[in-house]
Amino acid sequence: MSRKEQVALSGPSLLPLTLLLAGAGALAVCVALSLAVGSRSIPLPTVLDALFDDGRGRDAIVVTGLRLPRTVIAVVVGAALGVAGAVAQGITRNPLASPTTLGINAGAGFAVVVAIYALHLTRPVEYVWFAFAGAAAAGLLAQALARRSGDIDPVRLALGGVVIQMVLLSWTQAVMLASSRTLDEARFWLAGSLSGRTLDVLWPVLPTLVIGLVLALAITPALNTLALGDDSAQALGVPVGRIRVAGGIAVVLLAGSAVAVAGPVAFIGLAAPHLVRLAVGSDHRLLVPGCLIAGPLLLLAADVLGRVVVRPSELEVGIVSAFLGAPLLAVLARKVAR
Repeated sequence: MSRKEQVALSGPSLLPLTLLLAGAGALAVCVALSLAVGSRSIPLPTVLDALFDDGRGRDAIVVTGLRLPRTVIAVVVGAALGVAGAVAQGITRNPLASPTTLGINAGAGFAVVVAIYALHLTRPVEYVWFAFAGAAAAGLLAQALARRSGDIDPVRLALGGVVIQMVLLSWTQAVMLASSRTLDEARFWLAGSLSGRTLDVLWPVLPTLVIGLVLALAITPALNTLALGDDSAQALGVPVGRIRVAGGIAVVLLAGSAVAVAGPVAFIGLAAPHLVRLAVGSDHRLLVPGCLIAGPLLLLAADVLGRVVVRPSELEVGIVSAFLGAPLLAVLARKVAR
Protein backbone atom coordinates (compact mmCIF):
# COMPACT_ATOMS: atom_id res chain seq x y z
CA MET A 1 0.00 0.00 0.00
CA SER A 2 1.39 3.42 -0.95
CA ARG A 3 1.94 6.30 1.46
CA LYS A 4 -1.02 8.24 0.02
CA GLU A 5 -3.31 5.24 0.46
CA GLN A 6 -2.17 4.86 4.08
CA VAL A 7 -2.98 8.53 4.74
CA ALA A 8 -6.38 8.18 3.08
CA LEU A 9 -7.42 5.10 5.04
CA SER A 10 -5.66 5.31 8.41
CA GLY A 11 -6.66 7.29 11.49
CA PRO A 12 -4.78 10.33 12.83
CA SER A 13 -1.85 9.66 15.20
CA LEU A 14 -1.11 11.26 18.57
CA LEU A 15 1.86 13.44 17.53
CA PRO A 16 -0.06 15.58 15.00
CA LEU A 17 -2.79 16.18 17.58
CA THR A 18 -0.12 17.33 20.04
CA LEU A 19 1.29 19.73 17.45
CA LEU A 20 -2.18 21.14 16.83
CA LEU A 21 -2.53 21.80 20.56
CA ALA A 22 0.83 23.59 20.50
CA GLY A 23 -0.43 25.70 17.60
CA ALA A 24 -3.54 26.57 19.59
CA GLY A 25 -1.29 27.77 22.41
CA ALA A 26 0.69 29.94 19.99
CA LEU A 27 -2.59 31.37 18.70
CA ALA A 28 -3.61 32.29 22.25
CA VAL A 29 -0.32 34.17 22.65
CA CYS A 30 -0.96 36.06 19.39
CA VAL A 31 -4.47 36.97 20.56
CA ALA A 32 -3.00 38.41 23.77
CA LEU A 33 -0.42 40.39 21.78
CA SER A 34 -3.11 41.69 19.45
CA LEU A 35 -5.05 43.04 22.43
CA ALA A 36 -2.00 44.53 24.14
CA VAL A 37 0.15 45.89 21.28
CA GLY A 38 -0.57 48.92 19.14
CA SER A 39 0.53 52.50 18.65
CA ARG A 40 1.09 52.30 22.40
CA SER A 41 1.31 49.16 24.48
CA ILE A 42 -1.17 48.29 27.21
CA PRO A 43 -0.08 46.02 30.10
CA LEU A 44 -1.64 42.58 30.05
CA PRO A 45 -3.26 42.98 33.52
CA THR A 46 -5.02 46.09 32.21
CA VAL A 47 -6.19 44.11 29.17
CA LEU A 48 -7.60 41.39 31.43
CA ASP A 49 -9.34 43.98 33.61
CA ALA A 50 -10.95 45.52 30.54
CA LEU A 51 -12.17 42.11 29.31
CA PHE A 52 -13.34 40.46 32.51
CA ASP A 53 -13.68 43.09 35.25
CA ASP A 54 -15.42 45.85 33.32
CA GLY A 55 -12.34 48.06 33.46
CA ARG A 56 -12.80 51.76 32.86
CA GLY A 57 -10.66 54.47 31.39
CA ARG A 58 -8.96 55.12 28.08
CA ASP A 59 -7.05 51.83 27.97
CA ALA A 60 -10.22 49.81 28.54
CA ILE A 61 -11.99 51.67 25.74
CA VAL A 62 -9.08 50.96 23.39
CA VAL A 63 -9.08 47.26 24.27
CA THR A 64 -12.82 46.58 24.12
CA GLY A 65 -13.83 49.13 21.50
CA LEU A 66 -10.96 48.86 19.00
CA ARG A 67 -8.59 45.96 19.54
CA LEU A 68 -11.07 43.27 20.58
CA PRO A 69 -13.27 43.60 17.44
CA ARG A 70 -10.12 43.77 15.30
CA THR A 71 -8.77 40.60 16.92
CA VAL A 72 -12.06 38.73 16.52
CA ILE A 73 -12.21 39.70 12.85
CA ALA A 74 -8.59 38.62 12.33
CA VAL A 75 -9.29 35.20 13.86
CA VAL A 76 -12.40 34.65 11.74
CA VAL A 77 -10.86 35.94 8.51
CA GLY A 78 -7.62 34.02 9.04
CA ALA A 79 -9.51 30.79 9.71
CA ALA A 80 -11.68 31.26 6.62
CA LEU A 81 -8.69 31.97 4.36
CA GLY A 82 -6.66 29.08 5.76
CA VAL A 83 -9.43 26.52 5.30
CA ALA A 84 -10.28 27.92 1.86
CA GLY A 85 -6.65 27.49 0.81
CA ALA A 86 -6.51 23.90 2.09
CA VAL A 87 -9.70 22.94 0.25
CA ALA A 88 -8.58 24.73 -2.92
CA GLN A 89 -5.32 22.80 -2.92
CA GLY A 90 -7.18 19.58 -2.20
CA ILE A 91 -9.73 19.79 -5.01
CA THR A 92 -7.17 20.96 -7.60
CA ARG A 93 -4.27 18.79 -6.36
CA ASN A 94 -2.21 21.93 -6.91
CA PRO A 95 0.05 23.11 -4.04
CA LEU A 96 -0.03 26.68 -5.39
CA ALA A 97 -3.83 26.96 -5.38
CA SER A 98 -5.35 29.61 -3.10
CA PRO A 99 -8.21 32.15 -3.14
CA THR A 100 -5.82 34.53 -4.88
CA THR A 101 -4.81 32.19 -7.70
CA LEU A 102 -8.44 31.11 -8.25
CA GLY A 103 -9.41 34.73 -8.97
CA ILE A 104 -11.64 35.16 -5.91
CA ASN A 105 -9.69 38.06 -4.43
CA ALA A 106 -9.57 39.85 -7.77
CA GLY A 107 -13.33 39.42 -8.23
CA ALA A 108 -14.04 41.00 -4.85
CA GLY A 109 -11.64 43.86 -5.52
CA PHE A 110 -13.16 44.67 -8.90
CA ALA A 111 -16.71 44.63 -7.52
CA VAL A 112 -15.79 46.97 -4.66
CA VAL A 113 -13.98 49.42 -6.92
CA VAL A 114 -16.94 49.53 -9.32
CA ALA A 115 -19.34 50.03 -6.40
CA ILE A 116 -17.24 52.89 -5.01
CA TYR A 117 -16.98 54.47 -8.45
CA ALA A 118 -20.66 54.16 -9.41
CA LEU A 119 -22.43 54.45 -6.04
CA HIS A 120 -20.02 56.71 -4.12
CA LEU A 121 -19.73 54.33 -1.18
CA THR A 122 -17.40 55.36 1.64
CA ARG A 123 -17.46 52.69 4.40
CA PRO A 124 -16.49 49.00 4.41
CA VAL A 125 -19.87 48.02 5.86
CA GLU A 126 -21.51 49.58 2.79
CA TYR A 127 -19.64 47.55 0.19
CA VAL A 128 -19.23 44.24 2.00
CA TRP A 129 -21.97 42.62 -0.10
CA PHE A 130 -20.44 43.90 -3.34
CA ALA A 131 -17.15 42.28 -2.33
CA PHE A 132 -18.86 38.98 -1.58
CA ALA A 133 -20.83 39.06 -4.83
CA GLY A 134 -17.70 39.77 -6.85
CA ALA A 135 -15.76 36.99 -5.16
CA ALA A 136 -18.60 34.53 -5.70
CA ALA A 137 -18.99 35.50 -9.37
CA ALA A 138 -15.26 35.08 -10.03
CA GLY A 139 -15.13 31.73 -8.24
CA LEU A 140 -18.16 30.37 -10.06
CA LEU A 141 -16.82 31.62 -13.40
CA ALA A 142 -13.55 29.78 -12.75
CA GLN A 143 -15.52 26.59 -12.08
CA ALA A 144 -17.59 27.10 -15.22
CA LEU A 145 -14.42 27.50 -17.31
CA ALA A 146 -12.99 24.34 -15.73
CA ARG A 147 -15.94 22.09 -16.60
CA ARG A 148 -15.24 19.33 -19.07
CA SER A 149 -17.79 16.61 -19.80
CA GLY A 150 -19.76 17.62 -16.73
CA ASP A 151 -16.80 17.39 -14.33
CA ILE A 152 -14.36 20.04 -13.11
CA ASP A 153 -10.84 19.64 -14.46
CA PRO A 154 -8.36 20.70 -11.72
CA VAL A 155 -5.77 21.98 -14.20
CA ARG A 156 -8.33 24.05 -16.09
CA LEU A 157 -9.66 25.35 -12.76
CA ALA A 158 -6.25 26.67 -11.75
CA LEU A 159 -5.53 28.14 -15.19
CA GLY A 160 -8.99 29.69 -15.41
CA GLY A 161 -8.53 31.30 -12.00
CA VAL A 162 -5.22 32.85 -13.04
CA VAL A 163 -6.73 34.22 -16.26
CA ILE A 164 -9.68 35.71 -14.38
CA GLN A 165 -7.32 37.22 -11.83
CA MET A 166 -5.20 38.97 -14.47
CA VAL A 167 -8.21 40.29 -16.40
CA LEU A 168 -10.00 41.63 -13.32
CA LEU A 169 -6.84 43.21 -11.92
CA SER A 170 -6.37 45.15 -15.16
CA TRP A 171 -10.01 46.27 -15.15
CA THR A 172 -9.71 47.32 -11.50
CA GLN A 173 -6.67 49.44 -12.25
CA ALA A 174 -8.45 51.04 -15.21
CA VAL A 175 -11.42 52.10 -13.05
CA MET A 176 -9.15 53.46 -10.32
CA LEU A 177 -7.10 55.48 -12.81
CA ALA A 178 -10.30 56.98 -14.19
CA SER A 179 -11.30 58.42 -10.80
CA SER A 180 -8.96 59.86 -8.17
CA ARG A 181 -11.80 59.70 -5.62
CA THR A 182 -12.20 55.98 -6.21
CA LEU A 183 -8.44 55.53 -5.94
CA ASP A 184 -8.31 57.32 -2.60
CA GLU A 185 -11.27 55.40 -1.18
CA ALA A 186 -10.38 51.92 -2.43
CA ARG A 187 -6.63 51.75 -2.02
CA PHE A 188 -6.67 50.94 1.72
CA TRP A 189 -9.29 48.22 1.28
CA LEU A 190 -7.43 46.75 -1.69
CA ALA A 191 -4.26 46.55 0.41
CA GLY A 192 -6.05 44.25 2.85
CA SER A 193 -6.73 45.87 6.21
CA LEU A 194 -8.13 45.15 9.65
CA SER A 195 -7.80 48.74 10.83
CA GLY A 196 -11.05 50.47 11.67
CA ARG A 197 -13.14 47.31 11.18
CA THR A 198 -16.03 46.72 13.56
CA LEU A 199 -18.14 43.65 14.12
CA ASP A 200 -20.88 45.30 12.05
CA VAL A 201 -18.84 44.27 8.99
CA LEU A 202 -18.61 40.66 10.15
CA TRP A 203 -22.23 39.90 11.05
CA PRO A 204 -23.67 40.05 7.48
CA VAL A 205 -21.31 37.36 6.16
CA LEU A 206 -21.24 35.14 9.27
CA PRO A 207 -23.92 32.73 7.92
CA THR A 208 -21.98 32.15 4.69
CA LEU A 209 -18.80 31.62 6.69
CA VAL A 210 -20.47 28.96 8.82
CA ILE A 211 -21.99 27.19 5.80
CA GLY A 212 -18.64 27.21 3.99
CA LEU A 213 -16.82 25.84 7.03
CA VAL A 214 -19.35 23.04 7.58
CA LEU A 215 -19.14 22.10 3.90
CA ALA A 216 -15.33 22.11 3.99
CA LEU A 217 -15.19 19.88 7.06
CA ALA A 218 -17.78 17.52 5.57
CA ILE A 219 -15.66 16.74 2.49
CA THR A 220 -12.28 16.36 4.22
CA PRO A 221 -12.31 12.51 4.15
CA ALA A 222 -13.09 12.60 0.43
CA LEU A 223 -10.18 15.01 -0.16
CA ASN A 224 -7.83 12.33 1.18
CA THR A 225 -9.16 9.85 -1.37
CA LEU A 226 -9.10 12.46 -4.11
CA ALA A 227 -5.35 12.84 -3.56
CA LEU A 228 -4.92 9.28 -4.88
CA GLY A 229 -6.07 10.43 -8.33
CA ASP A 230 -9.45 10.62 -9.99
CA ASP A 231 -9.47 7.01 -11.20
CA SER A 232 -8.53 5.60 -7.79
CA ALA A 233 -11.03 7.84 -6.03
CA GLN A 234 -13.83 6.76 -8.35
CA ALA A 235 -12.88 3.12 -7.86
CA LEU A 236 -13.25 3.65 -4.10
CA GLY A 237 -16.74 5.07 -4.61
CA VAL A 238 -15.99 8.78 -4.26
CA PRO A 239 -18.14 11.04 -6.52
CA VAL A 240 -15.22 13.10 -7.77
CA GLY A 241 -17.25 15.67 -9.69
CA ARG A 242 -19.62 16.39 -6.82
CA ILE A 243 -16.75 16.66 -4.33
CA ARG A 244 -15.01 19.23 -6.53
CA VAL A 245 -18.22 21.23 -6.91
CA ALA A 246 -18.83 21.13 -3.15
CA GLY A 247 -15.23 22.10 -2.48
CA GLY A 248 -15.41 24.95 -4.94
CA ILE A 249 -18.56 26.27 -3.28
CA ALA A 250 -16.88 26.04 0.13
CA VAL A 251 -13.87 28.00 -1.15
CA VAL A 252 -16.11 30.69 -2.64
CA LEU A 253 -18.17 31.04 0.56
CA LEU A 254 -15.14 31.15 2.87
CA ALA A 255 -12.79 33.26 0.80
CA GLY A 256 -15.54 35.54 -0.49
CA SER A 257 -16.72 36.28 3.06
CA ALA A 258 -13.18 36.85 4.32
CA VAL A 259 -12.27 39.20 1.48
CA ALA A 260 -15.53 41.08 1.91
CA VAL A 261 -14.62 41.80 5.54
CA ALA A 262 -10.88 42.51 5.37
CA GLY A 263 -10.05 43.08 1.74
CA PRO A 264 -7.91 40.84 -0.50
CA VAL A 265 -5.30 39.67 2.04
CA ALA A 266 -2.72 37.67 0.11
CA PHE A 267 -0.75 34.51 0.95
CA ILE A 268 -2.63 33.46 4.12
CA GLY A 269 -4.66 30.95 2.12
CA LEU A 270 -1.47 29.73 0.44
CA ALA A 271 0.85 29.62 3.44
CA ALA A 272 -1.40 28.19 6.17
CA PRO A 273 -2.03 24.78 4.52
CA HIS A 274 1.67 24.30 3.80
CA LEU A 275 2.71 25.12 7.35
CA VAL A 276 0.11 22.73 8.75
CA ARG A 277 1.15 20.07 6.24
CA LEU A 278 4.75 20.32 7.46
CA ALA A 279 3.56 19.77 11.04
CA VAL A 280 0.85 17.11 10.73
CA GLY A 281 1.21 15.64 7.25
CA SER A 282 -1.18 15.45 4.33
CA ASP A 283 -4.19 13.97 6.10
CA HIS A 284 -7.00 16.44 5.39
CA ARG A 285 -8.82 15.30 8.53
CA LEU A 286 -6.04 17.09 10.42
CA LEU A 287 -4.97 19.54 7.73
CA VAL A 288 -8.29 21.37 7.40
CA PRO A 289 -8.89 21.75 11.18
CA GLY A 290 -5.24 22.73 11.55
CA CYS A 291 -5.81 25.63 9.16
CA LEU A 292 -8.44 26.91 11.61
CA ILE A 293 -5.44 27.55 13.87
CA ALA A 294 -2.68 28.38 11.39
CA GLY A 295 -4.71 30.92 9.38
CA PRO A 296 -5.57 33.15 12.38
CA LEU A 297 -2.05 32.66 13.76
CA LEU A 298 -0.44 33.96 10.57
CA LEU A 299 -2.90 36.83 10.13
CA LEU A 300 -2.64 37.99 13.75
CA ALA A 301 1.16 37.77 13.63
CA ALA A 302 1.23 39.87 10.46
CA ASP A 303 -1.20 42.39 11.98
CA VAL A 304 0.81 42.77 15.20
CA LEU A 305 4.04 43.12 13.21
CA GLY A 306 2.44 45.81 11.06
CA ARG A 307 1.55 47.79 14.19
CA VAL A 308 5.08 47.89 15.60
CA VAL A 309 7.45 48.25 12.64
CA VAL A 310 6.53 51.88 11.85
CA ARG A 311 5.17 53.13 15.19
CA PRO A 312 3.19 55.28 15.82
CA SER A 313 1.77 54.57 12.34
CA GLU A 314 1.08 51.05 11.07
CA LEU A 315 1.34 48.96 7.93
CA GLU A 316 -1.77 47.33 6.53
CA VAL A 317 -1.90 43.61 7.25
CA GLY A 318 -2.17 42.80 3.55
CA ILE A 319 1.15 44.54 2.89
CA VAL A 320 2.89 42.67 5.70
CA SER A 321 1.47 39.29 4.66
CA ALA A 322 2.50 39.90 1.05
CA PHE A 323 6.02 40.90 2.13
CA LEU A 324 6.37 37.73 4.21
CA GLY A 325 4.56 35.47 1.75
CA ALA A 326 6.42 36.36 -1.44
CA PRO A 327 9.55 34.34 -0.49
CA LEU A 328 7.32 31.40 0.43
CA LEU A 329 5.65 31.52 -2.98
CA ALA A 330 9.07 31.50 -4.66
CA VAL A 331 10.17 28.47 -2.62
CA LEU A 332 6.94 26.59 -3.34
CA ALA A 333 7.10 27.36 -7.07
CA ARG A 334 10.65 26.05 -7.21
CA LYS A 335 9.66 22.91 -5.29
CA VAL A 336 6.73 22.27 -7.66
CA ALA A 337 9.00 22.77 -10.66
CA ARG A 338 11.34 20.10 -9.31
